[in-house]
Amino acid sequence: MEILHLHRLFLVLVFVLGLGLPCFRVNGNGNGPQQQRRTYIVHVAKSQMPAAFQHHAHWYDSILKSVSGLAHMVYSYDTAAHGFAARLTAEEAILLDALPWVVAVLKELRYKLSTTRTPEFLGLDKISALLPESDLVNEVVVGVLDTGSGTNFTATNCNRKLIGARFFSKGYEATMGPIDVSKESKSPRDDDGHGTHTATGSAVCWSGGCFSSDILAAMEKAVDDGVNVLSVSLDGEMETHFYGDSVAIGAFAAAEKGIFVSCSAGNDGPSSYSLSNVAPWIATVGAGTLDRDFPTYVTLGNGKNFSGVSLYGGNSKGTLLPFVYAGNVSDTTNGNLYRKGTLDPAKVKGKIVLCDRGKNARVQKGSVVKLAGGAGMVLANTAADGEELVPEAHLLPATAVGKKSGDAIKSYLFSDPNPTATILFEGTKVGIQPSPVVAAFSSRGPNSITPEILKPEIIAPGVNILAGWTGAVGPTGLPVDDRRVPFNIISGTSMSCPHVSGLTALLKAAHPDWSPAAIRSALMTTVYVAYKSGGKLQDVATGKDSTPFDRGAGHVDPVSALNPGLVYDLTVKDYLGFLCGLNYTSSQINTLARRNYTCDPSKSYSLYDLNYPSFAASFDSTSGRPTTIEYTRTLTNVGAATGTYKASASSDSAALKIAVVPDTLSFSKAGEKKSFTVTVTGSAMPASTNAFRQLEWSDGKQTVRSPMAFSWA
Repeated sequence: MEILHLHRLFLVLVFVLGLGLPCFRVNGNGNGPQQQRRTYIVHVAKSQMPAAFQHHAHWYDSILKSVSGLAHMVYSYDTAAHGFAARLTAEEAILLDALPWVVAVLKELRYKLSTTRTPEFLGLDKISALLPESDLVNEVVVGVLDTGSGTNFTATNCNRKLIGARFFSKGYEATMGPIDVSKESKSPRDDDGHGTHTATGSAVCWSGGCFSSDILAAMEKAVDDGVNVLSVSLDGEMETHFYGDSVAIGAFAAAEKGIFVSCSAGNDGPSSYSLSNVAPWIATVGAGTLDRDFPTYVTLGNGKNFSGVSLYGGNSKGTLLPFVYAGNVSDTTNGNLYRKGTLDPAKVKGKIVLCDRGKNARVQKGSVVKLAGGAGMVLANTAADGEELVPEAHLLPATAVGKKSGDAIKSYLFSDPNPTATILFEGTKVGIQPSPVVAAFSSRGPNSITPEILKPEIIAPGVNILAGWTGAVGPTGLPVDDRRVPFNIISGTSMSCPHVSGLTALLKAAHPDWSPAAIRSALMTTVYVAYKSGGKLQDVATGKDSTPFDRGAGHVDPVSALNPGLVYDLTVKDYLGFLCGLNYTSSQINTLARRNYTCDPSKSYSLYDLNYPSFAASFDSTSGRPTTIEYTRTLTNVGAATGTYKASASSDSAALKIAVVPDTLSFSKAGEKKSFTVTVTGSAMPASTNAFRQLEWSDGKQTVRSPMAFSWA
């Protein structure tokens, strides 16, 4: 990640996981072949361990052997979780789940990777003078869970940034079989590129995916090793409960130890309710663009030009060449999608080919055109992709164009008897406006598990990010790509997540006493949601103003976050109360919190009272009457010793009425806390209606902003 090259502040500890989706069958009698077993994570009430056992691992082994003499233990956990991972049949899992000291038995899940200019764009060229003169700035440790950072890794690979690396593959190999060391290194060495990119701004997954038992083991080791920040650029199947999500479980343990956990929001946008990693003790990061682009122009034989983007590094002579549509030069019905062997070399050689985006990788389409003898490729977006353009380091002269341009180009190609075209490459351009805009692929809210918690929290640079790259594969990752580069440009919330992890390290260095919640609050309440030239941040998927469901609080502003004035702080006790508000049972809370905890039956728990730097809710559209919600919040003074802040709530919707009591807060010393309530009344509205506001506390010098997002379901 680009920002990590700016300062020597961060010590990066890399964790390599062999992590993935369930690929298992049920074994009916426990004596069948290995492939009939699957991995389960068994959560145990450690407090019930009999005195006869001197170590929890011995007890866990005894528990496992009590139901099966054939079951194999994969991992034993004691920090990120209490329990173990094991290969079990469905019947063995049921037997374990029935034991009184077992609180949960969860199936293994597979997670996927959420896959220069950044320092200046974020204002980090001005930040050095604002950091304290202290050795602490060299002692912030960032743990990164990703692909490797290989057998080909020794202590000599470490330096003042990379101080250590581990790999975790037991869960992966238990399901997928031994790692093929001829294709990837069984070590922290990165043969994929994703981990190198996210850590340079690091290591965990294998070619077959990222398995939850390995993820949990890596998070456990990271907590034991004492990292300050944990960066997790992974997303998986959306769970309906936090106690079934291994990342949420491990992150809870990390938060309890004062570790800030940032996760990628996912790349399933622009659909609503598409977020991953939505637990409130995790910072969920969406993706925005930089003001840098890689423009191209497609010039047609009729003289018209259309703009596009590409990372192709070669030159173009500007000569008009014959132009064909892939669907017309193929021997299959799916030729326009560019699959290997679908294009007829006799009809493609020496020509530029127009291809439709979708189904298979963009760079793979270019590879197919090149193998067929094509001279170039124009890749046109479909309705599903709209106008979002993704530059790629294609193997031949190629460019991507938006749907509107693609439709116009097709109209010419299909109507002209002798169509021709050429592609011109303009190199790198900076100062592109408007920027940032929300990336179309960035996953969106509302929060599918707890709509009372706004997700994502923020967006950060995640499009066309230049960072380190493995020497094991070419920039496209294709086997036929024999190019080797030390840096590469890729996009995804996998890229935006480590930006926030790095910025968190900056804040932790400047404010070592701040909690993870205080840091998140500082990042959220100091964002910007409008351009300096005016107008709100745009969403490339719609071409309209973005909303808090798209960009959370807004785009991160690290310089402002160093001095937020006031913060919304939280402790683990607050998160336990939140779980009580979800009506979780003691066993379910135990799975997350690793302790016996019983909610107070005499106390009323409200999800709206979690001291979060945002306000959100989902109203019932069928009620036919207004609904009133009351929030309680507490602000902590981390700025000037004295100050008086006045509240205001802006709105773009008549569907909401908001009252803040008191609307003035006066602070007389640093660390002082003041509480207030916000009452929101939502009118009866049709389903799928959304309304947004912003609550601001200002002392005339500093403004503490909180997004407010409401939906009618």
